[in-house]
Parts: sequence; structure tokens; C-alpha cells
Amino acid sequence: MAARAQPLTDDARRTDPYRSRLDPEPALVDRVDPVVYGKGAPPPGLDRAMVERYERDGFIELEGLLQPAELAALQRELVRLREDTRGIDPDTLICEPGGTQLRSIFAIHEQSALIRRLATDERLVRIAQYLLGDEVYIHQSRLNYKPGFFGKEFYWHSDFETWHTEDGMPRMRALSMSIALTENTGFNGPLMVIPGSHRRYVSCVGETPEDHYKQSLRRQEYGVPDPGSLERLFNEGGGITTFTGAPGKIVLFDCNAMYGSNSNISPLPRSNVFLVFNSVTNRLVAPYAAAKPRPEFIAARRNVTALVPRSGPLCD
Repeated sequence: MAARAQPLTDDARRTDPYRSRLDPEPALVDRVDPVVYGKGAPPPGLDRAMVERYERDGFIELEGLLQPAELAALQRELVRLREDTRGIDPDTLICEPGGTQLRSIFAIHEQSALIRRLATDERLVRIAQYLLGDEVYIHQSRLNYKPGFFGKEFYWHSDFETWHTEDGMPRMRALSMSIALTENTGFNGPLMVIPGSHRRYVSCVGETPEDHYKQSLRRQEYGVPDPGSLERLFNEGGGITTFTGAPGKIVLFDCNAMYGSNSNISPLPRSNVFLVFNSVTNRLVAPYAAAKPRPEFIAARRNVTALVPRSGPLCD
């Protein structure tokens, strides 16, 4: 059951800089929040050039953070959880639209000790803390499977638009880390991001339906940007960046970056761990454009304790 949240006042909705799903026409507005909140020298794993690239483009790639043994353990966990879902909360198991193939397992850091350890690893947490300028907690986590032949697309969207309207995330002070557990190629539906799109906010059209998450986790139809806004973002950003590479690569991107991926019609799955870090001072309030909050397994409201970074290898 979703946690209760006090309804927002009319004044809060009216003065919201990221208003969406409440007006008859879409709009493209400038971001009013910082991209990089941290000051001083970056932590291990980052350098000043990477921070500047993240601020400019809205994303960076991290390689070599995970050791081969750690990656192998995560790959085994990926297979184990797919082949035996006993003990997994059935509400967190999401299948492909129109099929029975497993698409995602949500709240995975609460259902896998290994991934919980990954989510608290100092190599990741220190980077999130620096870019967000605060202590952090896990707002959302999931395993994305994107099976060969059956993995459907994730249409273009800004996560923040959904997290703001449906979850009540107040400001743009969150980021995602997508950790590849399989080879990402140009033909198995890799992640795609529009550079610089994080600096603009697309206000979408269409009132949020009741319990929208039950449908949107399979295929999103509300909170989807209009073609005109997407074309402007594409032109402003100079195209689309597609992320390919070996298992272990981490793509880190801002919560408002416009991203998506194509269907996977190849035989090769494209699987990843997806961790969302949010600032502890950016905790969720009432949704800005939905009747009630989404469930805890999609958007944490109760479990928002700051992560304590852990050192050492993920596993022995």
C-alpha cells in the first residue's frame, strides 16, 4: 500500500517550476536547479573533466570500477533471480507488454543481499554524494532484463517528470546509474540519451490515470514528451548518444535527461542493474499531478535513511 502524503496546496501547484500533466498544451521550460551540487575535488572515480562533461551533457560513462570477480558474481545473481523468483515480492515482478517474459524486478536492492551491497558501495555512493552535494538514499532500484527477441522498447522520457508528477519528488537532485551486466551492442536495445536535454524540462499533456504504474511499468503512455519538444531537444543537443560496451560499464545520468531504448529483436539479452540515488533533503512529498503516491517498491518514502558507504570488494 502506498504511504500517505499530505495533498499539495493549490499555491504549491501553481508556483511549481516543473508543472506537468495539468495544462492542455505541452511546454519546454528551462531547468531552475543546479546539475552539479558538489564543491571541491571530485572523489575517486571522477575527475574534473568528467564532472564538467556531466554538467554539460547530463551523463558520463564510468569504466573499471568493478573488478572481474565482482562482475561475475552480479551476473550469476542476474541469472539466479530470473530463473527462480520464489521469495521475490510478486508485485515487483514486471513482465514484457503482451507477454510473459520477465522485463524488470523492482526494489531489487531490498531483495538481493549482493545488490544491496552494490547500492551501498563507496565507489558508487561517494560519486552520487558529490554530484548531488548531499547524503543520499536509494529512491528506486531494479534489474532490467530486456530479453532477446522479446524485450520491448522504453520510449523517450525524463524520469524526473514521472517522479515529480506521480511520486512527489520536489526538485532535480537525483541521478541514475545503469550498470551493464551483459554486452551492450548497437542491436540489442542499448540505452540512448539526448545530450544536454537535462537542461530543459518537458511539460507533458494528459491527466494521470488511477494506478497508472500498473500499466506504465510495461509501456508508458502518460508523461511521454510530444514530438515537437523531442525534436527541439534533439536539435539543441546535436543528436543522440548510444551507449554500447562490455559488461561492467556504468552509465551515470541526471534525473531529467531525456532517454529511452529500442526493442531488442536480437538473440542477445541486454541486462543491467539500475540504481537511483536521491538527496536526503529531496525526499518525496505528495504527488504534483496524481491522486495518490505510487507504491514503496517504485518510489521510496519510508526507507529514506542515508546510505553508509561500504569499502572493500562486493564479495569474497
